[in-house]
Amino acid sequence: MNANAVVTRHLFVRGLVQGVGYRWSMVQAAERLGVRGWVRNRRDGSVEALAAGDVDAVEALVRWAGQGPAGARVDAVDVNDAAAMDDLPDGFAQRETA
Repeated sequence: MNANAVVTRHLFVRGLVQGVGYRWSMVQAAERLGVRGWVRNRRDGSVEALAAGDVDAVEALVRWAGQGPAGARVDAVDVNDAAAMDDLPDGFAQRETA
C-alpha cells in the first residue's frame, strides 16, 4: 500500500478501558499523529473509535490502541476497514457513549 494512502479504520477495544482516561489519551495520541476521527465509550464497557488519515499514522494509532494509557488493560482490539467519511471532525473528538 502506498505510504501516503489515506485509510479509515473502525476499532473496538475491549478490556479495562473505561474510567482510566483511555478516550482522552487516544485523542492526544491521534492529534500527535495527525489522525482525524472520534472515540466513544460503549454501554458494554468497550471503547469504539473511527480513525482516518495517512496509513502509517492510522496504523501507529491502532498499535497505541493495543496498549492504551497507564491504568488501562487492553484485552483485544478488533480493527476493520471502513468507508471514507466526509463528515469527520477536523481533529479527533470524544463522542457521547453509544
